[in-house]
Amino acid sequence: MTQDSINVVVAMDFSDAILDGLRAISPRLNIERHHPNVPDPAWEEAEVVYTAHRFPDPAQAPRLRWIQLHTAGIDHAVRQPILRAEDVDVTTASGIHITQMSEYVLAMMLAFAYRLPKMLELQSRAEWPEKAGKIFAPGELRGQTLGLVGYGSINREIARLANALGMTVLACKRDLKHLEDRDSYVEPGTGDPEAAIPERIYPAEAVASMAAECDFVVVTIPLVDGAPPVISEAVLEAMKKTAVLINVARGAVVDEAALITALSSGKIGGAALDVFEEEPLPSTSPLWNLENVIISPHISGNSLRYHEKAAALFAENLHRYLEKKPLLNVVDRKRGY
Repeated sequence: MTQDSINVVVAMDFSDAILDGLRAISPRLNIERHHPNVPDPAWEEAEVVYTAHRFPDPAQAPRLRWIQLHTAGIDHAVRQPILRAEDVDVTTASGIHITQMSEYVLAMMLAFAYRLPKMLELQSRAEWPEKAGKIFAPGELRGQTLGLVGYGSINREIARLANALGMTVLACKRDLKHLEDRDSYVEPGTGDPEAAIPERIYPAEAVASMAAECDFVVVTIPLVDGAPPVISEAVLEAMKKTAVLINVARGAVVDEAALITALSSGKIGGAALDVFEEEPLPSTSPLWNLENVIISPHISGNSLRYHEKAAALFAENLHRYLEKKPLLNVVDRKRGY
């Protein structure tokens, strides 16, 4: 251990190979894995912590200067006192979910366009329908309009894929003064860093105006503590009767009661939902019984390579930390994400 060594606690079940790769970054890094529990002496000496759900109290970690989260969202941790410490930087895993979540969204759009749920229903009954050509006449994605609520790393990659398929892309963004994405982690070759793909970018308060133009509306925005649903009853009312809502953000960013009403009454065409206000989704939820809904159990961000992707981001930020450069994905405490 060198005199100016940096003690790093990894409170995750990273493999030995991943840890060896991180240690190889610099001899200054003293990286120790503590999983599932972190002993008090490790908290006390830690300058850097990599974690998902385990956090020290501020008094336990007097030397802590940086927390790297294993997740993109911080809603599960935002009330932790250590995350409110002004002298501790907090960075998220935003960007490591780009490929799998954008492909999930593409799969959901294709599922609705090509009536995949209906195919599976008929298959389960071993039924070959009359007028199959009419039932399954696709509404191919080319020429349809996709609306993206939020224009972070995931929606930028969705935009890239949709653009390649010939869709018109619209987006809604909180900060229209800074369209470029320079401070977020992205996998090489993905996304739309210059925000060149959307035909129009709307301010956040105009999400209903954007939604009115769209065949698909995709939500990837972070959940801000105490904020009202972004996809409100008014937004759902503005959508086309044939439009499909896809939510891979957090359940509470959508007014779930209003969504159930819109779906059951035919005000919108359908929804693909990976997240819900209450998880697991209760068996009593009307969403389970709606034919125009595809439900998945909060898995759109999953990957067989999740740890490797997360470690690659952590490695990039470790390099930056050692070189005293700005970290990627720093949480803005005023915004809440």
